[in-house]
Amino acid sequence: MRENDVVLKTVTKIVVFILLTFGFYLFFAGHNNPGGGFIGGLIFSSAFILMFLAFDVNEVLESLPIDFKKLMIIGSFISILTAVVPIFFGKSFLYQSEAHIPLPIFGELHLTTVTLFEGGVLLTVVGVIVTVMLSLSGGNS
Repeated sequence: MRENDVVLKTVTKIVVFILLTFGFYLFFAGHNNPGGGFIGGLIFSSAFILMFLAFDVNEVLESLPIDFKKLMIIGSFISILTAVVPIFFGKSFLYQSEAHIPLPIFGELHLTTVTLFEGGVLLTVVGVIVTVMLSLSGGNS
């Protein structure tokens, strides 16, 4: 092990945490502000790619219980479902439903189907980007 590897691995652990936190923020802020599933997915993907660069690809894939190809399919399925299901209830394509749920300590929680759609986009982007990067690098995807 070289000296630079220790520094890279230590910094990677901190930066991955920051990237994942920022990705969550961008995902949830995307409903009312710039951000959303696509940008959040790119930030999440960059965290995974940084882990692959700093650590052994096979070790990271063994420690993560994620199949990125399945993640891509599940994300696409979620996005398609949230877009198409309203048609069966007499609404337009991509119709948005929302709910306000009162919580005792936190106040009111605002939920929309847009969040589900953006979640599907996030999962699809992460699955596609990481699968492509693993395929280009010759790693096991």
